[in-house]
Amino acid sequence: MTTNDRFRPKTDDELRQLDVPAMLRYGLAFAGPHRTTLFGEGAIAAALAADGLGVVPRSLVFLAEVVRAGGARCAADLAEPLPGEEPTRLAREWLSSATTIVTTTDGDQLLARWLVAVAEILGMRRDVRSGPANGTS
Repeated sequence: MTTNDRFRPKTDDELRQLDVPAMLRYGLAFAGPHRTTLFGEGAIAAALAADGLGVVPRSLVFLAEVVRAGGARCAADLAEPLPGEEPTRLAREWLSSATTIVTTTDGDQLLARWLVAVAEILGMRRDVRSGPANGTS
């Protein structure tokens, strides 16, 4: 990989190949570049995965509120953290990875912020796909 490749924007297909659970473990545990990557490329990759399963942004925001109120472990123990079988599997993958690292309220808050970031990216992508709200170009 050359220096130019390292700074080249990634395509959606490249982002879909990222290991989001690993990014969660490192990004929640370590500040600096690991956290920056988690909230950047990791959040975009998570939004792509969620979008592919039909997850709506408000479901991720609700999950973030559960994490804020009860913690990552509480959210991981939900019967259905996101509506639907495949979205639940995706959320469990993220939450089980996060619970290996998150042991404090600050960690719960950081995870909740990441889930909201994923929801925001998902919402923006959907807004762009649907076009201008007022029907003009």
